[in-house]
Amino acid sequence: MEGKLISIKETAIQLGVSINTLYSWVYLRKIEYVKIGRLLKFKQGVIDEFITGHTVPLRERKKRLF
Repeated sequence: MEGKLISIKETAIQLGVSINTLYSWVYLRKIEYVKIGRLLKFKQGVIDEFITGHTVPLRERKKRLF
């Protein structure tokens, strides 16, 4: 579900980073978030897009001629 909100802890686990790193990305506005009072939440769809947007494509291998 794209609109599902997840906690900072769940997001950090899903991205494989520390909670402190995630707070740093929020501070630097490197990742979108939702602020509800004092809580930070993240939309699951936005996190999925973040992962897709930071995926490095495979490099095409050169064919050897021998």
